[in-house]
Amino acid sequence: MSLGDFLGVQTWVGTISWGAPIALAALGGTFSERTGVVNIAMEGLMLISAFFSVLGAWALHNAWLGLGVGVVSAMLFALLFAWGAIRFKADQIILGMAINTLAMGLTGYLLNTIFGYGGTPVNTPQLPTVSIPLLASIPWLGPVLFRQNVLIYALFILLVLSHFLLFHTRLGLRMRAVGEHPQAADAAGINVYRIRYLGVLLSGFFSGLAGAYLSIGALNSFNVNMSNGRGYIALAAMIFGGWTPLGAFGASMLFGFASSIAFNLQGLGIPKDLVLMLPYVATIVALAGVVGRTTAPAADGVPYDPSESS
Repeated sequence: MSLGDFLGVQTWVGTISWGAPIALAALGGTFSERTGVVNIAMEGLMLISAFFSVLGAWALHNAWLGLGVGVVSAMLFALLFAWGAIRFKADQIILGMAINTLAMGLTGYLLNTIFGYGGTPVNTPQLPTVSIPLLASIPWLGPVLFRQNVLIYALFILLVLSHFLLFHTRLGLRMRAVGEHPQAADAAGINVYRIRYLGVLLSGFFSGLAGAYLSIGALNSFNVNMSNGRGYIALAAMIFGGWTPLGAFGASMLFGFASSIAFNLQGLGIPKDLVLMLPYVATIVALAGVVGRTTAPAADGVPYDPSESS
């Protein structure tokens, strides 16, 4: 395999395909952490959505309805996480890991109970891949950007909307204020709890899209532990990207590139276990170089206590 083949169109198509679910979850994590809640539960939210998207698409015979079922299920679990983290001030890391463990056990149990050991049906509806007329025929750029699954187009649109919402609207200003200094935000009349619930629910929405992409976007099936650490990588991408939508997207594509390269390396006789480590090694290297150089929101991970308001 030549260098040209190794870094050809398929590598860049794979970069977007591998990076898309990470980027979607990372966008959601940005909203959650900007409002002051560390959402390590994104791994579990993706897994929940991946399963219920398949279940909904199969039961309702429609991939779009399956997408709705998956996203709503992720948002409901995000609400459960928010209830514990915000209302009861539970340790956000421990609570997030509990959600992840619950998601893995629940989806594995439901998979075997509903579909049996044969797995999900092969005729499960799948979200379409769309080729944009004229643009899809452009050499190199066409297959990379304009011949993609509909959720990847949605990612590009949501990326722009997320940046605009967070940095160019009054709601975005309130979200950032709550994440930086909730006491001052409260004194200014902002409902800190409501804004934090919104941030976590948005992370559930985006994680739900990410999970649906895995199961009825890129594929039309569900496997146990299908998220396979992507929620944690999304958390790393968000940190690497400086807690901004554009930065999180760029970091996600970097990890997507590492995954695409790893996939290509499997055809070169390199031991599979070493190849599969590459995206996670890239995550460690990226975080080792960025942690301490970027500043998280000041109240990120700190439960809000109204009694401390001045």
